[in-house]
Amino acid sequence: MKRALLQSLAALALSLQLAAALAAEAAPGKAAIASAHPLATEAGFEVLRAGGNAFDAAVAVSAALAVVEPTGSGLAGGGFYLLHRAADGKDYFIDAREIAPAAARSDMFLDQRGDPVPGLSVNSALAAGIPGEPAGMAVLASKYGRLPAAQSLAPAIRLARDGFALTPRLHDALRGKQRQFAADPQVARNFLRDGAVPPLGTVIRQPELARTLQLLASKGLDSFYKGDLAKRLVAGVRAQGGIWTEEDLAAYRAVEREPLVGSYRGARIVSAPPPSSGGVALIEALNMLSQFDLTHADSALRKHLIIEASRRMHRDRAIHLGDPDFVQVPVQRLTSMDYAAGLATSIRTDRALPSQALSGLGPGAPQGPQTTHFSVIDGDGNRVAATLTLNFGFGSGRMIAGTGLFLNNEMDDFSMKPGVPNGYGLVGEEANKIAPRKRMLSSMTPSFIELPDRVMVVGSPGGSFIIGMVLNATLDFIDGRSAAEIVAAPRIHHQYLPDVVRYEPGALTDAEQQSLTARGHVLNASPRRWGNLQAVIWDRSSGRLEAAADPRGDGVGKVE
Repeated sequence: MKRALLQSLAALALSLQLAAALAAEAAPGKAAIASAHPLATEAGFEVLRAGGNAFDAAVAVSAALAVVEPTGSGLAGGGFYLLHRAADGKDYFIDAREIAPAAARSDMFLDQRGDPVPGLSVNSALAAGIPGEPAGMAVLASKYGRLPAAQSLAPAIRLARDGFALTPRLHDALRGKQRQFAADPQVARNFLRDGAVPPLGTVIRQPELARTLQLLASKGLDSFYKGDLAKRLVAGVRAQGGIWTEEDLAAYRAVEREPLVGSYRGARIVSAPPPSSGGVALIEALNMLSQFDLTHADSALRKHLIIEASRRMHRDRAIHLGDPDFVQVPVQRLTSMDYAAGLATSIRTDRALPSQALSGLGPGAPQGPQTTHFSVIDGDGNRVAATLTLNFGFGSGRMIAGTGLFLNNEMDDFSMKPGVPNGYGLVGEEANKIAPRKRMLSSMTPSFIELPDRVMVVGSPGGSFIIGMVLNATLDFIDGRSAAEIVAAPRIHHQYLPDVVRYEPGALTDAEQQSLTARGHVLNASPRRWGNLQAVIWDRSSGRLEAAADPRGDGVGKVE
C-alpha cells in the first residue's frame, strides 16, 4: 500500500511537471499528419496550407476519410477527438459517440426466448445509432478551428464529386460485400460496375455524398440534425425498418469531457474517458505493469506480463464500463495505483491465470479490421488524436437513400444480454445495456503519450484489439522506438475472453511460443495482420517530427 501511495504521488508530480513544460513548449514549426489514406492526409495539409490549424485539419481529414475509406468511418457514424491546444497547454476531449434512439429497448435484439436474433444487431437498420461525427466536427470547427467549416470540407467535396482511384484495401473490402452491394442500387451505382467490383485504379465517384457534403458546407454541419436533410435521413432509415426520429437527431449533442490522465515510467498518459473504455483500460494496464521491471525482463516474460495485465483490464471493462451519463463508472478506482497493485498481486511470473478464475462470463469471438484513426500535430504544437467509426466495415452495409451515407451498426456495441459477446467478442454486463439516448461503450483509444523530450499522438482501429495495440505502442514509444517501428511492430492480443493469445505472423519467436505455452497460455496464430495504427511523434529536444502510417493499410504519414 505504501509503495502504491508513493507511486501515486510521484505520478501526480510528474503530471504537473509535464503539464507545465507542455504549456511553455516551443512550437515544432512544421506539421505532421498520419492517416489511413494518402488523400485524407493531403486534405489535412491542404487546409493547413490555407492557414488552418490542427483542428481545422481534423475536420478535413474526417470528412475526406468518410469519402475515400467508407469501410472505417462516415458522416452517419461517430467517434472521439482528443485535443491538445498549444495556446493554453491544455487537453480537451470531444465525445461524438453515437447514441441509442429514443425508441430503443434493452431487449430489442432478443427473440421471445430471450436469445439474440442472429444478425439483427449488425445487419439491420435497427442496428444504427444516432450519428455523432458531424456534431463533433462542428465543435472542432467552431470552438477550436480558425477556418470556416465549409473551407475544411472542400477537399472531401472534391473527392466525392470528382472521384479517387480504387485502392487495394477498399477493393478487397468491396469484394467481401459484393453480393450484398450488388443487390442494393444505392450502393452499387457508387462502388460497383455492372454488379462487379471494378479493377484497381478505377475512379470511384459518389455524387450523392458530394451533394450531402455540399449541403453541410453551405448550411453548416448542424444542418445534419435538423431541416430537410434530417427529414431525408429519418425517412430513409425508417423505410428500411429503423427507428430513428427527427426528435432523435435534433436532440443529439457532442459532449466535451475531461480526458483521463495517468503516468508510466516517466511518461504522462492522456487518453479517452468513458463512454470509451480505452483510457481507463490503458491506464489500468500500465499501472499493473508498473509493479514489474519490464526493462530487464526477457522478451517472453515481458509478453507474459502484458498478456496478464490485458486479461485483467478487459475483465474490468466487461463488468464496470458504460456511458457515464447513465451509470456510475468507478473511473478513479479503476485507474488508481492502489487498485492496480492489488490486481498485480495475482499475476505470477511463471504461470498464466485462466480467465475463468477471474469470472464466469460467456465466451468471446473474433474481432474485425474496421474503424479508422488519424494523428495530427501542426506547426504551433496543437494536436489531435481522432478515432472514428461506423463499427463494422461499411457499418451495416446499408445506405440511406439519396444521401450517399452508410448506416452505422453501433448498437451492437451495447451489451444486448449479460455475458453474451458482441460482434467483436467483447462481453458486458448491466453497465452497458441498451437504453434510450444512451451512448454505447467503445474500445477506441486516441491517446497522447508525453515524455519530457518527446510526444506521441497515436491510435488505431481494430475493435477489441484497439486497447492492446495502443498499450504496446505506448511501451515501444517509451522504449525509444521510432514512429515507423511502432506502427509496423508485430502484435499479440488477449482480451480476457476467449482465453487465448492471438498473435500476428512474426510476433512470437519459437522460443517465446514455447515459454508462453509452458506458462499455460493457449496460443492462436492469426493468418492475417490486424489494426491500422497511425502515429505522429515530435522530438522537442531536436525539433524533429515523424509521421508513420501502418504498413498493414493504405495510409500515409507526412511531415511538411
